[in-house]
Order: sequence, then structure tokens, then C-alpha cells
Amino acid sequence: MDKVERLITIIMILLKKDIVPSSEFAQLFGVSKRTILRDMEALSLAHIPIYATPGVQGGYGIMEEYKVDKRLLSSSDLENILAALGGLEQILISEDVAMTLRKIEAMVSPIAPKGSVQLSFYDWEGRAELAGALKTCQEAIAGSWLLSFRYTDRSGTPTTRTVEPYQLHFSESSWYLKGFCLERMGMRMFKLSRMEQLERKEQTFSPRADMLNQAREAEVPPQLTEVKALISPGIKDHFIERYGRKSIEAYSAEQLLATFYIPQHPIGYQFLAGFGTRLEIMEPKPYREEFRKYLLEMMSRYT
Repeated sequence: MDKVERLITIIMILLKKDIVPSSEFAQLFGVSKRTILRDMEALSLAHIPIYATPGVQGGYGIMEEYKVDKRLLSSSDLENILAALGGLEQILISEDVAMTLRKIEAMVSPIAPKGSVQLSFYDWEGRAELAGALKTCQEAIAGSWLLSFRYTDRSGTPTTRTVEPYQLHFSESSWYLKGFCLERMGMRMFKLSRMEQLERKEQTFSPRADMLNQAREAEVPPQLTEVKALISPGIKDHFIERYGRKSIEAYSAEQLLATFYIPQHPIGYQFLAGFGTRLEIMEPKPYREEFRKYLLEMMSRYT
């Protein structure tokens, strides 16, 4: 067992017990008491509130304020929290999330059923590459530090931005940063994967009052068009998940009629094109025509 694993195990044990003698830790890990002392010093430096009690019955413990009272939550509550955080851990590489998971796991009874709920996300390599950017953004938000970065918008135009960061936002499969852009003098949302040369500045800022609420009020929802499309039964579940069962009705033995609202621009077209020949837009005619032009332009790249 390496040092990191030993430190995590020590935390787990101390979360379950009140006081543990150094001799008990030394025997468990097969190391000296001096090594256990250095481990406790390392945990203290990592802001884990370790304390020592002298005497024959003495040992090490964790401040009670650091523990969550088990009586406040049932085993089922803890299992549900673990399931939610387990899913979050897959999309947000964070030491804080990992530590929270370990603390809650230590509170769950070892005989409690495991794995009743499981969340899975694509293990995209690019998501791991964003870990550094996420951490930088989190630190900047917590400390009110300005961020600077080179940003490429959807049209491919690069700009240099300096931003007051306020919130990280995860939507469907992408991370975004909400912040006040000093170049545009307004609240903006930036996709992390479009950022380059991200840097936390030494300059801090005073958070603008109620900035996030103002940003939500200022957000203009995209213009949506009601579309009717014939779909194959094989993709019925996609429309039920996104638009509900009320969006589907019978049409023929081989097709269903889906009615839904979607933007009339490339983002909407990309979503619909992903269903290939299993979907055909019927109404309205202008949307069908614009979607056809989008497909023709795409096909022209391969002629």
C-alpha cells in the first residue's frame, strides 16, 4: 500500500471511530509509529482536522465538526447521495468530490446493499484533459480572481478575453463558464473546450451584486419551431426522453409521428441529422426545406 492509499484509509477509519492509537495504525499498515506520526502531520497540512490525545487511552481522531451526524440521514439517503456523487465524479475531476465520496462511504453500513443505482457517462479522453481548466476555474471563482484566455467562437473567430468568473455550468455533455466579460462589458457563457491559454490572473475583483440572477433574467431562450416528423420505432425512446410520451402518436404499422419543438438553425439540424434515415421531417415545409439544404451542403463535402 502506497502513502496516498494509507492516508485515505486512515481518514476512513477515523471517520468511523472516535480515537485510534498510533500502535493500532502501525500494526495495521506494517509501519513504524514514526511513520504514522508523519502521516498525521501530512493530513493536518492538507487541512484535515486531526487531533491527538495523550495517555494510555490516547491516539488520533478527527474533529467532530468534520463528521456528518449519521442520525440525520438514513442508509437509503446515503446510498442515493453516493449514486449522485459517483456520477458527478465521472464528469468533474475534483479532489473535493473524491473526498466527499470517501467520507460518505465511511458512513454507510458495510451490510447495506450496494449498486442499486448506477450512473454512467462516456469516458471521453477530452474530458480528462479539461480537468486542469475546471480546477483553475473553480479556484478563480472561490478566490474572486480574474481569468484570461483565448476564445474561439462557433464561427471560428478567435478573441482574447478577461473575465470575472462566477459559475461553472454543465449542460448535457459540455462544461461552460459563466462570467462577466470585461471586453464586452456583459455577462457571457464560455464553453471550456473552446478556451486556450487559460490563466488565472493575480488581480482579484469584487463580485457584482446579484450578477448570476441578472444573467438568468437576461438569457433569451432560442426561437423554437414546432416540427412534425415520421420516425421509426427504434428511435422512439430518444423522443420520449427529450419531449415526453405525449410527443409520440401512432401513424402506420412501420412509423410513428413525433411532434416536438426545436431550433431552426444548425444546432437543431445536427440533432435531427443524427437519426439518419430513421427520421423524415414532414412539417412545416420551410423547416423541411432548410434541413434539406443543410443535408445537401453536408453531402457536397463528399462529392
